[in-house]
Amino acid sequence: MEGEVKEIGLRLKGLREALELSPEQFAASCNIPIEEYLQYEAGEKDLTISTLKGIATKYNVDVSVLMFADEPRMSSYFLTRKGKGLAVNRVEAYSYQTLAGGFNNRKAEIFEVTVEPKSDDVAMHFSSHAGQEFNTVLEGRMLLDINGKELVMEQGDSIYFDSSLPHGMKALDGKKVKLLVVVL
Repeated sequence: MEGEVKEIGLRLKGLREALELSPEQFAASCNIPIEEYLQYEAGEKDLTISTLKGIATKYNVDVSVLMFADEPRMSSYFLTRKGKGLAVNRVEAYSYQTLAGGFNNRKAEIFEVTVEPKSDDVAMHFSSHAGQEFNTVLEGRMLLDINGKELVMEQGDSIYFDSSLPHGMKALDGKKVKLLVVVL
């Protein structure tokens, strides 16, 4: 994962330089403290998906351009074969596989997310980002916390919610969970 963090930092720096902005200007434009931004760019600190989405939205680039080495190329359709989506571990507990990363100007980010089981003493990771989110459980059971409301979801269950509210998930029963996540 360390190599992926460094690669994302390099792509972030490349975007900033292409925009001809100083690190201070870029960080301020994205409401990121300059010390934290410099750690992101140096590949010393991992960015959350919500931070990446915020930067991508601000500068009108696809999140996958920042997350993955392959840049989107298709404008009429993009087919992702089973297990072939570009993958990255964004947060230690979750791994993301983009399912629409090769489509230009998409209106949503679509991922297959795998949540690995963790011991009960490991804190749930929370994020929030502008927009809305749809989740459907493909495999397993999970606890989804949205703004303090805890919901148990099982295979086949789905939810649509305001993603600006703090939300996090945890695999239940000591088994991994796979879900489809659509971020709008």
